[in-house]
Amino acid sequence: MYRRCVYRFLLSRQWVILTLVALLLIPGMIELGFWQMHRHERRVANNELIARNLADPAVPVTELSSPGAEVRREDVWRTVTATGRYDARHEVVVRQRTGADGASIGYYVLTPLRLDGGRAVLVNRGWIPAPGNLTQFPDVPQAPAGEVTVTGRLRADETTANSGIKDKPGMPDRQVMLINSEQRAAGLGAPVLGGYVELTGTEPEPSGEQPEPVPEPDHSGIGAHFAYALQWWLFAAMVPVGWVILVRRERKDLLAQRSAQEQRDGQPAPAG
Repeated sequence: MYRRCVYRFLLSRQWVILTLVALLLIPGMIELGFWQMHRHERRVANNELIARNLADPAVPVTELSSPGAEVRREDVWRTVTATGRYDARHEVVVRQRTGADGASIGYYVLTPLRLDGGRAVLVNRGWIPAPGNLTQFPDVPQAPAGEVTVTGRLRADETTANSGIKDKPGMPDRQVMLINSEQRAAGLGAPVLGGYVELTGTEPEPSGEQPEPVPEPDHSGIGAHFAYALQWWLFAAMVPVGWVILVRRERKDLLAQRSAQEQRDGQPAPAG
């Protein structure tokens, strides 16, 4: 009976708060573990999608996109082809883009390709370094003249929501922040296919200097989300263990204090 009374400290304000905090932490940590696990699963699924689409044979871009349409998620990164003539008069550069080295900041060169039938598709021809004066249109390698057939990776239109890039107003002439077919269609006077093509090859092969190709996406890594999920679940399991350890330590300290007090008072300490 005496020993059971020792546990009355659990009803103190301090221990009630500590116990409630522990009870709240456990489901929170479990939920965080599931959140990280879902991120891991999405990363794996996305890597598999990229690998599968990059390996699929090339198809005409008009089979996967149409004017004003949104590129389906399952079609992103598919290899596509398009035949037409570059419209250099409506070429723009996309600001604040990173080069293949992952550190250099410059521009993507975005050039419309006029297709037969009056339609057009945006082509990201690659990356160029930023000049000293960012308010002026940079020197851009000239797009190939005449009819060409381009091959590239189909990408979805960029928006602030899906890219995190703010579409700043007041950009210098022929400079944009986002690659967005709807925005570019307004000035082209022609129906523009949804999404854009990330250039990987041109036939006939260009003779002059061209922008630096955009690297193929890295779809080999899965990140640390799985490890983070296990970590959160381990923390959740440690909370009750830690609570029990603290309770036993508190009980031991109280018993020792009472035993010492009784010995000082000349009373025998209870057995056990």
